[in-house]
Amino acid sequence: MARKDTRTDPNPDFEFLDPSQRRVGFLQDDPWRVFRIQSDLIQSIEMMTRSLSRSDKVIAVFGSARMTESEHYYQQAREVCRLLGSRGFAIVTGGGPGIMEAANRGAQEGGGLSVGLNIRLDHEQKPNAYLDYQNECAYFFVRKMMFAKYSHGFVIFPGGYGTMDELFEALTLIQTHKLANFPVILFGCEYWKPLVSWLCGSMYAAGCISEEDLRRIAMTDSAETAARWLEESSQGECSLDGGLASTMQATLRESTPPDRR
Repeated sequence: MARKDTRTDPNPDFEFLDPSQRRVGFLQDDPWRVFRIQSDLIQSIEMMTRSLSRSDKVIAVFGSARMTESEHYYQQAREVCRLLGSRGFAIVTGGGPGIMEAANRGAQEGGGLSVGLNIRLDHEQKPNAYLDYQNECAYFFVRKMMFAKYSHGFVIFPGGYGTMDELFEALTLIQTHKLANFPVILFGCEYWKPLVSWLCGSMYAAGCISEEDLRRIAMTDSAETAARWLEESSQGECSLDGGLASTMQATLRESTPPDRR
């Protein structure tokens, strides 16, 4: 069944992906859309290259746009990025509210560069007030490419579908060796434990991922630990204290009776 767009504003992603647009007459126009994509890429690459020209340590931070300043994870994102900013890291986010705002705010408070890659959405996605540089992407895949191309690591705070999308995109690129020495940190153990349990207890147990796949992703509640891991990674170590592989092994030891260890 073809999807129907009920919105009045143009939506480049929808127009490009919607199967109902692939009628014969539209074939004459679709190739020209490549130039819109090309323009989006050029503009985004130019902004990122210029804004990050003096930054050799760049971290992308993701998380829910719906979290307010009064919430715990907002303040933790602010603190993590304050620490990173004070250590010379540039922070790149989606440029919107919630965790993105907290991260950009913390980066500026720590004296670091704060960059926002916004995108046109019906709700939530308005630029926050803590950006040194910003760009508005028309296409999601262009925006995601910028995060992967210019970042040296991801910090993932609690979030929804978009946050999960960025998380698993990064893990896929790492697994397929498209990103090297690239740490992924899950911040907020209570939030992430069910997913981590599934990764280790189902995905790993079924042989769909390896122990090595779990070494480049770690979980913490400590802003200082997250900053230390990223600092170590920028120096070429990228240990993450063994990542989720270490967490998984510790859990297995704790759940195994002493006489069977």
